[in-house]
Amino acid sequence: MTEYFAEIGYKSINHFGEQLCGDHVDVVEGDDDSYVIVLADGLGSGVKACILSTLTSKIISTMVSNGLSIEECVSTIAATLPVCSERGVAYSTFTIIHLIHNETVELIQYDNPQVIMIRDEKLYEYPKTEMNIDGKKIFFTSMRLRENDVFIAMSDGCPHAGAGEEYNYGWKREDIAAFMETMSIAGFTAKALSALLVDECNKLYEQKPSDDATACVVRIRKRLPVNILFGPPANRDDSQRMMSLFFSKRGKHIICGGTTSTIAAKWLDKPIKVDTTFQGDPDVPPTAEIEGVDLVTEGVVTMGKVIEYAEDYLGKNELADAWGYGQDGASKICRALFDEATDINFYVGMAVNPAHQSQGLPINFNIKMNLVKQLSKALEQMGKHVSISYF
Repeated sequence: MTEYFAEIGYKSINHFGEQLCGDHVDVVEGDDDSYVIVLADGLGSGVKACILSTLTSKIISTMVSNGLSIEECVSTIAATLPVCSERGVAYSTFTIIHLIHNETVELIQYDNPQVIMIRDEKLYEYPKTEMNIDGKKIFFTSMRLRENDVFIAMSDGCPHAGAGEEYNYGWKREDIAAFMETMSIAGFTAKALSALLVDECNKLYEQKPSDDATACVVRIRKRLPVNILFGPPANRDDSQRMMSLFFSKRGKHIICGGTTSTIAAKWLDKPIKVDTTFQGDPDVPPTAEIEGVDLVTEGVVTMGKVIEYAEDYLGKNELADAWGYGQDGASKICRALFDEATDINFYVGMAVNPAHQSQGLPINFNIKMNLVKQLSKALEQMGKHVSISYF
């Protein structure tokens, strides 16, 4: 596993009045921290454009991830795409960001706006080699990655934003670069950066985009593990081994559950201090403190709230302000997992808590296990690396 981690985020808005987006982003994760990210922009908008861009991104990402050359990819695309009956041409523009072991990046660009790269908090003009493949002008770049490099790929709906309204000739690439420089310095995630750019485009279109607009952002950062201890072990004799493994891992340490935190406090020989003054979300139990632990929370109820936020994050992301600024345990877990963590290690105890089996409490062992599975799946969809150890 390399020292760098690639955050990948993207967002699209549709041409006003269209149900389908004519842009498509496809991400294929390979072995050893390698990724192929393709942003394709189909000719026109609507159903035809959607088909063109989807075919293009799927074909190219599959071929590149299997080691085929860009020449073979372009030739295959030209032979595969259907011909537009109105314009007599069949093509989709595309941008490929190929991350190799999160150490090297290859940029392969055809007719989309040039990728914006931010390095050392300012616009970086990277070298490009021009290639001609089947009559198509392709720009190729290969270079080593550095920490905090940011790559912004766009469909042409982004620089066209505001044309004839806010700006005579649209939102120029240098203007977008200046906007994204400021945003990237603030430390936003790749998902947040892509959303900020597309939302700004939507404003310039006055909420009625005259073209599909898509932004795909890749942010290179150092790995940050977050370790979560959830529940006591099925066999009490495993407590020492569980605690030893949990605390030996580098990164942040979060403990969920009253019994679990008691075991950890005894192992650390430190007292538990419960926060009885917090007046935050009444649906989330109070947190506690143990010296040597980054965060101590209640278990099942808090984790259920985290999953609610995770599912919203992957969907409409309407609850971002709630967990982004909240000071309750669930909000703090969300910030650690969604914004900070690159690798998440769960240490899950299989013991059945007798208190949860009391009549009237809809909490049982299966619910706890399902919470772990649900959260793990959501985190993997966010691009996190997740491991689970059961005790």
